[in-house]
Formats: sequence, structure tokens, C-alpha cells
Amino acid sequence: MRRLLAILIPGLLLLTACGGGEAAAPEPSSQSAGDVAKFDTLKISDNGDQKAPGLEFPKPLEVSEPTVKEVTEGNGDVIRAGQVVEMAYVAVDGKTGKTLEDTYTSGSQPIELNDDLKQGSALIYNVVVGAKVGSQIAFAAPGKAASEGTAAGSSQLVVFKLLSAKDAPKVLDKPEGDAVTPPAGLPTVKVNDQGIPEISVAGVKAPKALISQDLIKGKGAVVKASDTLTVNYVGVTLAGGKKFDSSYEDSFGHKEPASFALSGVIKGWTQGLAGKTVGSRVLLVIPKDLAYGDAGQGEAKGDLVFVVDILGTK
Repeated sequence: MRRLLAILIPGLLLLTACGGGEAAAPEPSSQSAGDVAKFDTLKISDNGDQKAPGLEFPKPLEVSEPTVKEVTEGNGDVIRAGQVVEMAYVAVDGKTGKTLEDTYTSGSQPIELNDDLKQGSALIYNVVVGAKVGSQIAFAAPGKAASEGTAAGSSQLVVFKLLSAKDAPKVLDKPEGDAVTPPAGLPTVKVNDQGIPEISVAGVKAPKALISQDLIKGKGAVVKASDTLTVNYVGVTLAGGKKFDSSYEDSFGHKEPASFALSGVIKGWTQGLAGKTVGSRVLLVIPKDLAYGDAGQGEAKGDLVFVVDILGTK
């Protein structure tokens, strides 16, 4: 998520949440909110999908509350709840008009219209659902009031363009693909009657390098290091085989699949899962220097072993 937009619209941080279910029914129209009359004098010069639009507005732009409105209607398909929308945006200082961020030059950003976004940032969810591809959306945030030792902050204006929309990628319930026989000398994996992988490390030597071994070879999309993954996993220590984490089980015996940016986890996961495919079950044997180092993290100490089921990516 881009730095400025994540600050202005905290709910967009929820885009990494688990998604991929069937899209909900379309909602009727893009919904404005806030002090929308302040956008009546906003003029946008559209420069296509590769260059930020020109923005003209009386300065300073001041709003009393977060404000959002579809200011230019596109001519593409109506965007539905449950879809993933690619957008580009330009953010400017509401007092000076100075550009603060421009993703037309650095790359578009995906936004998933799921229940997490609806709960975390209803303003954005409601204005995008029902809009058309190609629409320009204006969002303004009030400036911060002055406080002791801190000057007042300017309001900020973000105008983003909805470039495309597609259904969210499917998230699998379990790994799907061809079984792979691993070489000898690796931890062994069996699935119990609850469908949870159990890892045995008996007789396994400490790894000299990262081991990333398919147990099931999926036939889905290839994972990139920049992707957000939805997975199930079990983790144990190589020394003693003590289980320290599992997405399958909590104190009540069940948890949901985990969803995270692959760039934000230990190096053993990033390096070991990039290049794998959706649907795969992967055995990772991770040296401590690619995990949590000498200090460890909680019970996750030393060399670690994981079984990871890759259920979805985006």
C-alpha cells in the first residue's frame, strides 16, 4: 500500500485480508459522503491512464470531515462488490496544491471490495461499488488542528482513477495438484484425521541452506515475492519437533487461513515460496539465519520447519 493513501484512508490497509469468495450482488450506485459541495469547483483535466490528471481548485481547500465523491463518470463496466479494482491516484496539499504522491508514474494499486474494506473504510467502499471503470473519485481529508508545539496541518486531496475491475482470485479450501515424493533425509509429513499436517523431524540433520520442497505441486498462478498470499501452515522446531504455530488450531481447535504480504515475513518464507504455485503444499526447512536468528521469537528458536499450503495469491 502506498504511504500517503494508507495514512489518509487507514481502512485500505485491509486489502491484504483474505478474500476470493463469490462476488456479492451489485450495489446500485456510487455513494458520496461528507462536505461534497467543496468539490463543485474542482476541475480535473484527464491525461489518460499513464499520466496524472491536472487539478484546479480554489485554495485552500478546507473540509470539515472526510469527504468523497465520484466527480467524473467513466464509460466502463459498473464495479461490483467482491471485485478487485486497479486504481491510480495523485495526492496534493489542499493549501498549496503541491503534489505529495503520484502513482501514475510508480504503478497502479489494487483495492479489493470485500467485507473487511466495507467495515474498515466504508467511505471508500461505498463510493467505488457502483461506480464505472474509468471514473475519477475525489477524496479530501481535513487538516490537523494546531496543538501546543505543533503547527496546524493542511487538508489533503486525493483524486484516483478506477482503471479496471475483475473478480477476486479464487481462494482454495485445501491444496490441489499432483503429489510429489520428496527425497530422503527431509522431515516427513502425515495428515491426521482432521486434515491437519503433522511433521516428524526424527533423524533430520540441520540444513546448510534453505530447503523448499513441493509435497503437492499446484497448477495455479506462480507466486511472486511481491504477492499477498492466503495460506494454511504448521511450524515446528527442527530441534525436538515442538510445534510453535499453526493456522489450523487455536485454543478452540480451529483457526482461519492466514493472509499476508510475502515481502513482510521471514526470509525463509519469502525465498522459499516465491516461484511456487497456487494449490501447492510446500515443505520448508529454514536455517535460523533465514528465520529469527540466534535469539529466536517466542518458541520459534533455531532452525525451523514449516508445511505451507498456498491457497491463493494476489
